[in-house]
Amino acid sequence: MIPIRDSLRSRRFPVVTVTLIVINLLIFLYQGYLQTQPDELVDWTTWESYELTPPPAFDPATYRAHRLAGGDEDLYPVAADDVFITQYAVIPGELLGGVDIPPKSPIPLWLTLLTSVFLHGGLVHLLGNMLYLWIFGDNVEDAMGPVRFLIFYLLCGVAAGLAQIAVNPSSSIPMIGASGAIAGVLAAYFMLYPRARILTLVPIFFFLRLISLPALYLLGFWFILQVISGAGSLGDSGGVAWFAHIGGFIAGAILVFPFRRSSVPVTLWRMIRRGRG
Repeated sequence: MIPIRDSLRSRRFPVVTVTLIVINLLIFLYQGYLQTQPDELVDWTTWESYELTPPPAFDPATYRAHRLAGGDEDLYPVAADDVFITQYAVIPGELLGGVDIPPKSPIPLWLTLLTSVFLHGGLVHLLGNMLYLWIFGDNVEDAMGPVRFLIFYLLCGVAAGLAQIAVNPSSSIPMIGASGAIAGVLAAYFMLYPRARILTLVPIFFFLRLISLPALYLLGFWFILQVISGAGSLGDSGGVAWFAHIGGFIAGAILVFPFRRSSVPVTLWRMIRRGRG
């Protein structure tokens, strides 16, 4: 299911939401520029000493070609964009081990919990995330105010990264993407505006139909799907970071209480309390 637009209109221009989208787009364009740059030689033997093998972006064929050309056996040519991702992505084995393994990051390892939120692995990955942020971010920003919303967004991103690290603590695979932070935004929208209608593109057999769904159903179904997919991925070393989505969503559902404006009700919580009454 692909959301197209929601029924709510924000009262103010969503400056933080738009800024986040622009920053993500610019960084992705920079990643594209790096693809045109020469490979960098990286000492990959350090990865073996910490049992984090293979290193990110390691391709045996490329390494063999490097060696046949007379290259140093301890060095490995890595594409410049892969070096950039490795430096600013969250790598659980590095972060928990407190060891910055080549290619070394120019920032403290804990900061990668934030920088990784602005990196994406492909155009579809980027556009999908930005679509969700555009549709749901403006109303959540409206409910919190720009500064609180920015802090909320980053905290959800950090919580998402920590959740995925808890599941794969020794992984050497770089974790990137805004999905976890955006999952927090979805949770806030889910809590604040469960009755809002979302125009959604829904596949029905071989056809696509536009259906207006309550946010409660659409986002609730989205979260259940993440939980099912996450449970099915246990033991896998790569792929989608489902537990980052789950962790970000849970963080957003909790943090919405202190971060919303005092005049904005948490509608879903009210509905639950009334149901109990």
